[in-house]
Amino acid sequence: MFVVVGATGQTGAVVAETLLARKQPVRVVVRSSDKGAAWKARGAEVAVASIDDGSALAKAFQGAAGLYLLVPPNYGAVAWLTEQRQRMDQAAAAVQASEVPHVVFLSSFGGHIPEGTGPIRAVRYGEQKLAAVARNLTILRPCSFMENWAPGIGMAKGQGVLPTFIPSQTKVPMISTRDIGRVAAERMIAGGKGRTIVELAGPEEYSPEQVAAALGQILGRAVSAHHAPLSAVVPTFTSFGFSEEAARLFEEMYTSFSTGAIGYEQSSSLVRGIVSLAEAMRGMA
Repeated sequence: MFVVVGATGQTGAVVAETLLARKQPVRVVVRSSDKGAAWKARGAEVAVASIDDGSALAKAFQGAAGLYLLVPPNYGAVAWLTEQRQRMDQAAAAVQASEVPHVVFLSSFGGHIPEGTGPIRAVRYGEQKLAAVARNLTILRPCSFMENWAPGIGMAKGQGVLPTFIPSQTKVPMISTRDIGRVAAERMIAGGKGRTIVELAGPEEYSPEQVAAALGQILGRAVSAHHAPLSAVVPTFTSFGFSEEAARLFEEMYTSFSTGAIGYEQSSSLVRGIVSLAEAMRGMA
């Protein structure tokens, strides 16, 4: 039995879909039974548990041969980093209590860097907590999600502008959540051996200018990338409902991207996905 946390989200849904397509037994962990109804109809078991309820989470993990774990953020939390680390503590305690033999954990590009990475600091903490309790741990460190561009599609359609905090011509690694979920499922089926780090990227690196061009072709109109200053990060994210702390952590992360301070730990063993930017953008648009 493979247990999947986050099956109602982007990567978790792909993990569960891939496992079911390969005839593997799946249990999805959801926050309410109605969120699991569609998965139950597809043949998956459903366990109801919140990441904040350690005992329910441990029960949901019991009997698993492998676990796909992500810890969803609450970006409205005033003390965001503290709360996210507490959630990581709960998840690690549930892993230890349930004695799951193999955990595949969704971390992030730059997870090996101790400071200056904004919200990535939370998953770095999670890596360390899980390494202390998991018998076998596979850490996935994907780069920026291609799907992170989805919120800008409306502006691209209406105004022909795609906002970005990354300089327009700067190429950065991006990957589709479809590739992340597929690789995670494959690693679960293969099983774990000790602590393994899997650095993930897309087929190639892309610039915001290339994202805008790809989106323009799909929409049938000219789209240009608009580079906003880093001083606009906090007011932009707080307007989305992020707390002041969460917004400032994103400012810290974008600053690190801009200076090249965030990178891979093991770039020589990088695992590249197969979903192109154009394919991912078509799916979003």
